[in-house]
Amino acid sequence: MIDLLVVGGGPAGLATAAHAALAGLETVVIEPRATPVDKACGEGVMPSGVRALRALGLDLPDGRELRGIRYVSGARRAQAPFDNGTGLGVRRTALHAALARRAEEAGARTVTGRVGAIEQNADSVTAAGLRARWLVAADGLHSPVRRGLGLELPQRGPIRYGLRRHYRVRPWTDFVEVHWARGDGAPGGGAAGEAYVTPVADDLVGVAVLSTVRRGYDDHLARFPELLARLDGEPATAVRGAGPLRRRVRSRTAGRVLLVGDAAGYVDAVTGEGVALALASAEAAVRCLRAGRPQEYEARWRALSRRHRLLTQALVRIGCHRTGARLIVPAAARMPAVFAAAVRALQ
Repeated sequence: MIDLLVVGGGPAGLATAAHAALAGLETVVIEPRATPVDKACGEGVMPSGVRALRALGLDLPDGRELRGIRYVSGARRAQAPFDNGTGLGVRRTALHAALARRAEEAGARTVTGRVGAIEQNADSVTAAGLRARWLVAADGLHSPVRRGLGLELPQRGPIRYGLRRHYRVRPWTDFVEVHWARGDGAPGGGAAGEAYVTPVADDLVGVAVLSTVRRGYDDHLARFPELLARLDGEPATAVRGAGPLRRRVRSRTAGRVLLVGDAAGYVDAVTGEGVALALASAEAAVRCLRAGRPQEYEARWRALSRRHRLLTQALVRIGCHRTGARLIVPAAARMPAVFAAAVRALQ
């Protein structure tokens, strides 16, 4: 019997596997896809995430240093630098490959396959023909393990979707830029959403758009004329999508199963903390298992994600209404100390 079975070989699962293997646990990752896997994400790692990668002993992949967050709406600007290190703009594929190497170096094994039914008793859990003391589900936003265990709750609040594409242009900023658009007839009076610009290489920027409105990527981007004017290079990648983004979860634990990363619940990508939270939850889960106290993981997850959840929920509620969306950037510009405090809380 192995010590830990990790379902999902994305960043959250690989970070879990690396932490577990470094802690002396025999660890096996089950993943059906070949590494690296691309995914629709903003590709900005917050300073806390960069520190977590370094603490894991990871050689940081090539990317671009990020110095802070800038909000943009037409001619209005509000920005706050990070005051506790720098972030990292990095291609999802490069980060995934680096984490896969680190997990293998630490001693974790990867098995190609899919997980069907999960069976567990007082002493072990069995999945995909493998028996382990514990199982961590890190199988993403639409986690089949979470659904299969009855841990998913009905969705409430705005339903949001994300799309991302890269452009072959020289980055004009070392900040993550969030461009806010005004409402334009979205269902329920919602706003047109936001566009996130993340420099990821010396000649490449990623542009992700989030909205409650389902339309084509180019139609979304047309709502940001100032940004569109800067994207004079050719699209470098195809459009990738994700959603619905919000995922409510009854509990992060079920017997000998723990949920990590997006599988543990997700609010929205508006604050860009997905990778940092995935890394933090991976470490917390392994610490609880190593100490023989898996029941403590739920409280630890809630504590480490609390500020993120509260700030993200507030921004989504405000931003999904036309009036609120129009006020976000002017308010941040008029109250720079408040905006800076919010950025500090997320870094």
